[in-house]
Amino acid sequence: MSVRTQQGSAPDDRVEDPPDPVELASRRLGTRGAVDVRALTRVLFERLAELPPDAPERARVRAALIEANIPLVRYAATRFRSRSEPMEDIVQVGTIGLINAIDRFDPERGVQFPTYALPTILGEIKRYFRDNVRTMHVPRRLQELWVQVSGAMEELTVTHGRTPKVPEIAANLRIPEEDVRACLDAGRAYNAASLEAAQEHEGGLALLDRLGYEDTALTEVEHRDVVRHLLVQLPERERRIIMLRFFANLTQSQISTELGMSQMHVSRLLSRILSRLRTGNSWEE
Repeated sequence: MSVRTQQGSAPDDRVEDPPDPVELASRRLGTRGAVDVRALTRVLFERLAELPPDAPERARVRAALIEANIPLVRYAATRFRSRSEPMEDIVQVGTIGLINAIDRFDPERGVQFPTYALPTILGEIKRYFRDNVRTMHVPRRLQELWVQVSGAMEELTVTHGRTPKVPEIAANLRIPEEDVRACLDAGRAYNAASLEAAQEHEGGLALLDRLGYEDTALTEVEHRDVVRHLLVQLPERERRIIMLRFFANLTQSQISTELGMSQMHVSRLLSRILSRLRTGNSWEE
């Protein structure tokens, strides 16, 4: 234990430095060297509960709690490693959530501190991305509702010890499940990716290169259906003439030979048939 001499006092008038909170916690745990973070956190919270609100030592114990649980913040921050923000900035934001969790934590509830703190840390990071980093427009109604949804998720996670399901969040907030799903989708919409940007996990191909092409034949589907409907209304002979001309690609001369009629008759029939098909009128002899 270190000692210091008060200014203006005799050398023998020495004041001892306050003990280190982690050192005191280690003594309580009866360990030396490395200490289990969960056990250390539990003892530090017990010490914090023993101190009066105005005790100077409270700040040192609180700082020790923050330092001991920084690895939890870094673990939470790794979930956002794919974002464009620097990891250290995300850790700093998550540390604010950790501090809030420490200030609000009640050991008497019987919940492990990491279980309680992790949703609060994640919520703080998500709020940071929502308010400061988002590049995609999200309706104001969903932004405001997302605050309620994220708060309910944190509360239900602590209560159930797991991530809540959509029906549970909807029942807690008394809102439709569709609104919860819309909020969750909006909460994940932070950045817009260029269609021409290369994707590393796709072998360098851009998203545009992996999208389907436009099928020009689709525009003819409706027309084909109309023609099919009109063809079935034709008499057998006229329908056969159309099939031979436009599906078998025979000339009028070949059709006349096939049906045993003059080419002039075939030409008149074709003109009459096509006229009826264009107007959509039923066939009349």
